[in-house]
Amino acid sequence: MNTLSRRILGAIPVLLGISFLVFMLMHIAPGDPVSLLLGDDATPADIEQTRRELGLDQPLLVQYWDFLSRAVRGDFGRSLKFNEPVMKLVFERLPATIELAFISLIVAIIIAVPLGVYSAIKHNSLFDHAGMSIALIGVSLPNFWLGIMLIYFLGGQLNLLPVAGRIEYGIEVKPITHLYLVDSLITGNFTAFWSALQHLLMPAFTLGTSLAAIVTRISRSSVLEVMRQDFITTARAKGLSEKDVIWRHILRNAMITIVTILGLQLGALLNGSVITETVFSYPGIGELLIQSISARDYKLTQVLILFFAVIYFVVNLLTDFLYSWIDPRIKF
Repeated sequence: MNTLSRRILGAIPVLLGISFLVFMLMHIAPGDPVSLLLGDDATPADIEQTRRELGLDQPLLVQYWDFLSRAVRGDFGRSLKFNEPVMKLVFERLPATIELAFISLIVAIIIAVPLGVYSAIKHNSLFDHAGMSIALIGVSLPNFWLGIMLIYFLGGQLNLLPVAGRIEYGIEVKPITHLYLVDSLITGNFTAFWSALQHLLMPAFTLGTSLAAIVTRISRSSVLEVMRQDFITTARAKGLSEKDVIWRHILRNAMITIVTILGLQLGALLNGSVITETVFSYPGIGELLIQSISARDYKLTQVLILFFAVIYFVVNLLTDFLYSWIDPRIKF
């Protein structure tokens, strides 16, 4: 059995454990989904009948087994809140979260990698101390606070950017990949592209800056560690220019650590967008998760959290593939 097969098989008991834990916690938590669904005017008889129809009157283990047996066949049931198939809701919202996560990642890379590398090269200089102070502030700032401040100043006071949604009302994008930026470029709809980009800037900056703060510190530490190695001294002794030493030797060897943290943080971006999407009313799976938890929508909540777990697994797997591409000495 190859490594890939072992990794996939090893993920199965983890996903089962997560599904069982989430199922039990959701049912133990206070709040009745049927009462929330029917409203305050529902009679006890209506509530009891609805519970029977939804299978919520069965023992918890029976309900869990029913969910699991259906999930194996690809049937994750219908959402209690939205009365639509769960997977349909997930795949409708997923492109928005993917788009937000990748733009946030680009923001983080543009800020963090140059700042971290240059801080390491100028170790103990004024630039280094200033850069690390900024990174420390970025790590300390809560995402939700930064998002609210951006909404207040850039959206409310200066009216520079939209504060909610994914695209301006009335602008339509022909769905191809369901990624608005990509689809609008493919179809040549630059009005839609500009509107979608404007709606992405504040939430992407909110997510990207916190990631940039982490990656800056990791990049600096990784570059400093490589710079102290003997082969860097040898490269300089051979007469290589400082530019060649940095790009061909230091940065390439430091990239393993940087790629590791970026891979882990990409999964965190996809999952951690929950708060940011809620603050900006951005229609992704993070906002959908908050709505499902508030409504005690058991099936939708369980599937979303499982989906987040699968995202982490896939991102880590892709990160391992990148290792062997960056450094051929590493075998997958």
